[in-house]
Amino acid sequence: MKFVSDPPISVKIRKMKERVRWQDPFIVDRGIDQTRMVLDDGGSDSSEFSFLVVGDSGSGSHGGHNPQRQIAKQMLLHRDSSRFVLHTGDVIYLVGSSEYYKKNFIEPYREFILGGEHPDRIAYNQMTFNLPFLPVPGNHDYYDLPLIFGLIAQTTKPFQRLLRSVLDFDVGWHGSFQGNAYAQAFIDYLKTFNSQAELAQHLDRHYGALTETGYCLRYQPGQFTRLPNRYYTFRYGGIDFFALDSNTFNDPIPVPVGQEGAAYRRLLAEQQEELEQQQQEIMATAATLNPNQPDEAEHLDDLRTKLQQIEETLLDIDKQLQPNQTTVIDYEQLDWLRERLIASWNNKEVRGRVIYFHHPPYVTEATKWNQAQTLAVRQRLRAVFDAVANAVGDLTQGRGVVDLVLNGHAHCLEYLQTGNTGHADSHINWIVCGGSGYSLRRQRSEGSELRETFTEDGGITRTVASCKLFVGRNGQGGQKRRPYSFLRIDVLDGCPPKFRVRPFIAERSQRKWIHSEIQPFVIST
Repeated sequence: MKFVSDPPISVKIRKMKERVRWQDPFIVDRGIDQTRMVLDDGGSDSSEFSFLVVGDSGSGSHGGHNPQRQIAKQMLLHRDSSRFVLHTGDVIYLVGSSEYYKKNFIEPYREFILGGEHPDRIAYNQMTFNLPFLPVPGNHDYYDLPLIFGLIAQTTKPFQRLLRSVLDFDVGWHGSFQGNAYAQAFIDYLKTFNSQAELAQHLDRHYGALTETGYCLRYQPGQFTRLPNRYYTFRYGGIDFFALDSNTFNDPIPVPVGQEGAAYRRLLAEQQEELEQQQQEIMATAATLNPNQPDEAEHLDDLRTKLQQIEETLLDIDKQLQPNQTTVIDYEQLDWLRERLIASWNNKEVRGRVIYFHHPPYVTEATKWNQAQTLAVRQRLRAVFDAVANAVGDLTQGRGVVDLVLNGHAHCLEYLQTGNTGHADSHINWIVCGGSGYSLRRQRSEGSELRETFTEDGGITRTVASCKLFVGRNGQGGQKRRPYSFLRIDVLDGCPPKFRVRPFIAERSQRKWIHSEIQPFVIST
């Protein structure tokens, strides 16, 4: 049974372009860069500042307790001393539906939104943030709900009870409509302007910030808090931040033809059949449990986690098994990243670079570390970094082409460092912040070091990344622990900059909440 559908990459790109009127001649003629913004809060010149990071947060109540709200309350203690919040994607589960923005975003983060004292009065497409909230889209923010599934879920009471009450799935009538809800919630939705006069007035009011790439959107906390695009860049305190949409360059690398490819396809088909059988068994078990009993409710939470893991793996397999698959890669976005990174290195005012997007290229979480999408994102980001390194040459002075990469998707908190990968993604710091509200995952049993085989080097296998910190689901039975997390990152003065990373935990164990802070660590490049 497929609970969700994932639109093709070509559809995601086309729909998002329509929503922002991408490269409309009227916008181009004004010299507007639709991929850049200025964060106008009066503090962007400070060489020391702090920001918060959350990801994979957009869940509901989890059978009576709300992890996302626990995290949000901890974040509030840092609101006045932080300049903005980065969100690494999956803002709304299960299918990015506008029906669930109030419950799964507005209510948990209400203190960060104007009028939050009355969250029921805030429309999802009219939010204004008092502290900048800067997300990237996750895969669930693009997902849709098959029409027949939505009808069944709403009209068939036993099925509805199983999916919505027992397994606590946030499922309504529809999904995201190819990311439309996310776009209306966070992006400057220029498609709504019916005349050039209205559009001109809007552009005059909100696109007056001048940078070296042209005029751009001015993000003003408490006044106008829209993003220019699904991917974008901004500069703060001498750091260039690049927000990417990894949903459009994560298509799996095609399965090779010939005997090797045929054998791999058979293996995938066997895995698919086994997973579908597990899916049916889990749903049968869930139907026998009572969500009103605390112990059984905890078990249901575990089953929901397993069911979602299976669903994600099945989607990954489906993408690889598509007949006559044509891989679609968002080269326009990747070329943009390459050129902007090169320009950043050639700008003496810039002292560091941070990239954030949803799908982690490196991760040791049990369900994501070897997915085809994970490896595809790694390969494509590598190609960009290699091109940047070749272009800027000695300007890096031995540093990586970026200082820090932030991701979500894997439901954990993890800090990794790459070693010698043979490419320009070597010796880079990677942090996965994807444990801020949805069901947590465990670390893989294979260990904390990631190894990779390089065919171009004669089939040599070597360690490419090592995990330095992993915070995820752990323990068994009554000793099971669920440590949800977010980050505060303090950017320190100097060039190259240092980043002091402060992980905060809201742990659910034995039906109680415990709040704590993990020992901070400093990243330097």
